[in-house]
Amino acid sequence: MSTRAALRYAKAVLNLAEDNKSEDEVNADMQFIAATIAESQDLEIMLKSPIIKTSEKVNALEVVFGKQINSHSLGLIKLLGEKKRLNILPLVATSYQTIYNHLKSLKVARVTTAVPLTPALEAKVIDKIKELTGNASAIENIIDPEIIGGFVLRIGDIQYDASVSRSLTSLERSFDNSQFISKN
Repeated sequence: MSTRAALRYAKAVLNLAEDNKSEDEVNADMQFIAATIAESQDLEIMLKSPIIKTSEKVNALEVVFGKQINSHSLGLIKLLGEKKRLNILPLVATSYQTIYNHLKSLKVARVTTAVPLTPALEAKVIDKIKELTGNASAIENIIDPEIIGGFVLRIGDIQYDASVSRSLTSLERSFDNSQFISKN
């Protein structure tokens, strides 16, 4: 049920942002909000806690995000507080991004890396996306230490694997094949 509610709030904020020509700015805010909450277990726990008063949650979010986000995004936080729905803020933020990407016809490129993307690596990934698809794309960074290094890029049904783990697997296979060939 909260997914449907999150979608309704996201649509409402997008409509308001479009009316004020600030949908791009609000999208950046939603990315920032979603990433900040995902990276902070304390923030996530606070939003879900039934013990912490809603007014304290709103005040905490205003301290964390207040000066860094658009007035529409801040208004969303206050509205969710009034409706006692702050626990769905991360869902609203990701729903907004999904609707925004659809509206702008942006495909989302999922970039899996062993560590978070640096601005320099993000620029290289964006160049690779343009090379592979001919279009710009929004980037979703997924952290997976098992790939060891490099990155795996997935846009729709296109996958580009430049990970160290793939290179090691490929090297291991070539060794296995050469041992098989030398035994025969």
